[in-house]
Amino acid sequence: MSDAGSTVRRARFGWFFQQDWFLAIALAFFVGVLVWFGRQIGDFFQPSAKEVSAPTLVGQTAGDAERTAERSHVQAVVVAHQPSDRYPKDLVIRQDPPGGSLVRSGRQISIVISSGVQIFSMPDLRSDTMREVGLDLSHFKLLLGKTKLVESDDVPANRVVSQDPPPLSSVRVGTTVNLELSKGGKSAGRVPNFVNLNVEEARELARKQRVKLGQIVWTPFGRWGMPRGSIVRQSPSAGTPLEPGGDVSLQVSAGPRESGYLVRQVHATAVVPDNQTDPTRAQAVRVQVRDETGTWNVYDTFATPKQRLNFNLTVIGTAELEMYVNNELLSSSRLGTEPAMQERQQMGPAPATVGPIKPAAKRSP
Repeated sequence: MSDAGSTVRRARFGWFFQQDWFLAIALAFFVGVLVWFGRQIGDFFQPSAKEVSAPTLVGQTAGDAERTAERSHVQAVVVAHQPSDRYPKDLVIRQDPPGGSLVRSGRQISIVISSGVQIFSMPDLRSDTMREVGLDLSHFKLLLGKTKLVESDDVPANRVVSQDPPPLSSVRVGTTVNLELSKGGKSAGRVPNFVNLNVEEARELARKQRVKLGQIVWTPFGRWGMPRGSIVRQSPSAGTPLEPGGDVSLQVSAGPRESGYLVRQVHATAVVPDNQTDPTRAQAVRVQVRDETGTWNVYDTFATPKQRLNFNLTVIGTAELEMYVNNELLSSSRLGTEPAMQERQQMGPAPATVGPIKPAAKRSP
């Protein structure tokens, strides 16, 4: 029986065992599967992408950088724009990864493009506290440099006396600003007596004794008032110790006429003209007011072309506003005209007690 069964199996599978090529195919398939599996493991632990050298894109325009990156089989992508003093506008100022480093083919190269140099007028920091200075420098992206303490009779302690660069000069982002801070000054001593002087005499006395005059208020005291321009009161009073940076306010008689002087609160505007030689260059500008009390400056420093200057002024009587550019009178405008004073008055008997203020206040109309 066993021989008969063996004979049957040979008859059934004999053709199959006689085919040697089947074994070769099976072996080749097994080897292929083994190689494929090995490559998958290799790719998993070590990427098969080709490594290339990253091109140097710094200094090129954005378009040139993209084309250079494409030829090197990488991709340049703009990620930011930043101001730069070194590179003109639209040039690459930085890249990541840097040029020359090995990267995979198709890798993204991040580039930063220059937005150019930002030039603007230096803010005026004089008389500011350090807190205010910090806010201004942060807003304009400026850097604080050296600070120096100096004596100053005009600027209170811990405030800016001077700055470098000066106000309105041309600066750029990242400029270093050096400051001089007031540590106070020697006491101005006692307040001088201004009463009974006229305004011009008071200003001269204040200049000699280095005293700063504050508000000057003109007041009509009626027909029995002191002569016009005479100082009636002052604050602080004469003999009072005056602290550094302090000022003295004066009350001035508008004259014996009942009408007195017309006191005006005026808002004035002046526009700096174009600079014919350099449209961006600042010019020396001085704006002064001339009224019945005399002449004084309300602005005396540099200003940029087309800059608008605004002033809130108190003027007495007929007044004019004059603007000088580089010490040449450019414009003059009338702020107001004093009406004609009363020429005829019925002067009644003098009060029993004549004083600078009280008689006019007590006198009935």
